[in-house]
Amino acid sequence: QVQLVESGGGLVQAGDSLRLSCAASGRTLSNFFMGWFRQAPGKEREFVGVISRGGASTYYEDSVKGRFTISRDSAKNTVYLQMNSLRPEDTAVYYCAGRWRTCSGYGCASDYDYWGPGTQVTVSS
Repeated sequence: QVQLVESGGGLVQAGDSLRLSCAASGRTLSNFFMGWFRQAPGKEREFVGVISRGGASTYYEDSVKGRFTISRDSAKNTVYLQMNSLRPEDTAVYYCAGRWRTCSGYGCASDYDYWGPGTQVTVSS
């Protein structure tokens, strides 16, 4: 079993940066592909991006490409989502998730085994 907990959310202004963390306990995250998702009020959950087990590969949705970066620190058993040039439309609850099965690209947008409770990110205009 894996427990995931996100942190680092908050209220920022448009154009600001924020770094979210996803800390794990129970198992090492190096066994998992780690994804980030978000859900805005009244909308369906949206895939943001994913990082491979070793961290060599990442994939991002078009809406965040070039602004968001996913990284991982195996020593800290933590995955990060660096968000730059934030926009009001980035406002959402952000979730990290882990999956056992190998995937690539948009094939990593679903089928996750473990989820964190989420952290709120609010971007004011």
